[in-house]
Amino acid sequence: MAYTYDQLTKMTVAQLRDIAKDVQHDAVHGFSTMHKDKLIHSLCTALGIEAHAHHAVVGVDKAKLKAEIQELKKKRLAAVEAKDYGQLRAIRRRVHHLKRAMRKAMV
Repeated sequence: MAYTYDQLTKMTVAQLRDIAKDVQHDAVHGFSTMHKDKLIHSLCTALGIEAHAHHAVVGVDKAKLKAEIQELKKKRLAAVEAKDYGQLRAIRRRVHHLKRAMRKAMV
């Protein structure tokens, strides 16, 4: 059976050890004494699963937000050179807001 990282993280150590018992790979050697975090990493290596959760941005246009952040970074550099600290603060706050909006939209 094909497992995902999310499925493996929700399993108990006993269930993970049962899966490791059937897997023939050097990464799971000594599975009976491994703790859960090490066992999950070893199983991911043995089964060819990426060992981290993937997040997707839903509800906002990520490319548009990133393009706007890049433009603001150029303006920020110009504000630093001009020593316009009021404008600099406004630009930094806007970048912060956009990054938070992107993180908030992650699922």
